[in-house]
Order: sequence, then structure tokens, then C-alpha cells
Amino acid sequence: MTDKAVRKVERRADVRRALATSTATHRKHKRPVRSGHKLWLGIYALVLLALAVLFYLLRLEFFGILGRYLPMTRRATVGAMAIVLTLAASRLVRAFAIERAQTAVTRYNLKRILRLVVYIILALIVVSVLFANWYAAVASLGLISLVLGFALQTPITSFIGWVYILVREPYRVGDRIQIGDATGDVIDVTYLDTTLWEVGGPYLSSDHPSGRIIKFPNANVLTSPVYNYSWPVFPYVWNEINFQIAYNSDFAFVAKVMREAAEEELGEAMLEHVRIFREVLAKTPVDELQVNERPSVLFRVNANTWIDAIVRYVVDPRQAGSVKTRLIGTMLARLNAEPDRVKFPKGDNR
Repeated sequence: MTDKAVRKVERRADVRRALATSTATHRKHKRPVRSGHKLWLGIYALVLLALAVLFYLLRLEFFGILGRYLPMTRRATVGAMAIVLTLAASRLVRAFAIERAQTAVTRYNLKRILRLVVYIILALIVVSVLFANWYAAVASLGLISLVLGFALQTPITSFIGWVYILVREPYRVGDRIQIGDATGDVIDVTYLDTTLWEVGGPYLSSDHPSGRIIKFPNANVLTSPVYNYSWPVFPYVWNEINFQIAYNSDFAFVAKVMREAAEEELGEAMLEHVRIFREVLAKTPVDELQVNERPSVLFRVNANTWIDAIVRYVVDPRQAGSVKTRLIGTMLARLNAEPDRVKFPKGDNR
């Protein structure tokens, strides 16, 4: 393993955020502005020009015929211009900032934040147009907010949970997580709730997608532990396969067969990934953590007078079920091929 591979991992944006220790710069990938953005910016420019002409005409004496409706019309025209400018600014931010972000998760979160900011600005513009007296408007909104605050405590807490998810990142879109009794892949995070594509569930015995989706309020992240299987520094989990063998089996042979089968299945590529992440972890406060990149075999005494032969290996959580199935078949075939060296339990207790 070379230091170059370790530095390559450390330069990843998500790893740098998770470790909070890297100071290396990251090259931004410039993307061309999509033609759709240019089209909308052109439309906004034309609409803004038309509104500016209308506002100028409203200042002429001819439009005095509107009487008491003239001030409201002028405010509405200015408000429409402000709305167009806000939408144009939002389009520019998306084209030149958000869509050039380094990761899809970052772009997803920034779009959510931008949309919220735009909604707030548009609401303020509409209020300023409808209410000439700002003091009365603020007082009215304050009273309404007080009433809604008591009636919408859970949605407000969920919105705070959304902010927490953005800032602390307990999970992101695409991560596999477990929260409470729900386990699945995060496919959407809105202002109020999170949507999971469920894996496992009551009808399955493996981590296969169940076909169901799970929605839960974002407020849950403030009160429940979140188990994230997709931590960017180490997006793997350890898994085990357990066989029961007799006391007079050849333990060294059993360990060799189980270890070699696991290594062949995982391949050197994944082992190299684990070695790299171990080097990265060594530079954090958890440098004493034992991270074994190669499969290990353990033997323990079973209560039923047999020996448990356990192989422990690292695997991508989304492939854990299929990898275990293949490994069981391979290991049993090799162990059964040597009946004189490997004794499996027999009798009515099996």
C-alpha cells in the first residue's frame, strides 16, 4: 500500500468532513451551464424589462384615472419585479454554485436550502405588497405565528431536525441507516420527514429490499440513535458465519479453509480499501482501534458440547446477504470434502 492511495482517500470531500482533520485543497470540477438555465434567465430578463416599463408608465399622469388603486398597482409592480429578481438570483446560484458542488449529496442539500430561502423571500415580498403598514403586518403575523406555534409543535420540531440533519449529517441521501425499528436506504429528506427504502423487514430474513417505503418525522433524529452503515471513512460492516464442529476436528485445517474462502470471495480490492481506511483512521483520535482487513477465524465452546468455528470478515452492507450465501456454499463444499479432518454434529439434536 502506498501513501498516494491514502492521500487520495483523504482528499474526498465526505471523508474530510467526517474526519475534520484534512487541510488539503480539493479541485472543483467546473461544469458548463445548462441551456435550460440560460433560457430561464433570458425569460426573466424580458419579464423584468416589461415590468420596469410598466412601472415607468404608471408614473405618468394618464394613469391617475386609477385613483386610489394606483398606489396598490405600483406596489404590485415593484413586488413582481422583486419576485423576478429573486427567481433569477436563485437560478444563478443553482447554475454557478450548486450544480458545481463536488458531490450529489451536497447539491441535494443546497437545493433544499435555496428553495427554503426563496420561499421565505417570496413570502416577505407578498406581505410587503399586501400590507402598506409594516407594523400592522408584523403584529398580525406575530399573532398568527403564536397560534400556529402551539398547534404545530411536531412539524416545527421536525423542521429543527431537518436543520440538524444538514449541519451534523447523521445520515445523507443514499446512506443505509437504522433508526428505531426502521432499516433502509435514505431516498429523500424533506423539511419535515425522511423516506427510507426498507431492507429486510418482517417478511424477509435477509437484507434484501422489501419493496416498502418508510417515512418518519425528522424529529426522530433528535431523540433516537441513528445507526449509519455508510460512514464515508469506513462504509463497510463486519459479518460472521458460524459452523459447529466436533472437538476432534482439525482446527487448523478448518481455520485455513474458512479464511481462504473468505479472502477469495472478498478479493484484494476490498482488502486494499480496508488497509487505506485503517491508515486514515490512524490519524484520528481513534488510532488505537483494531481494524483487521483480512478475515479472521475464532473458535468458541458451544453449550451443546460442540465447538463454534466463526469466520469474521468485512463486507459492503448492501452485499452482505449475497456474500454470506456464496461463502456458506463454498466453505461447506470444501469442509465436507475432508470428512476425516472435519466432524460435523450428527444425531437428533441437529
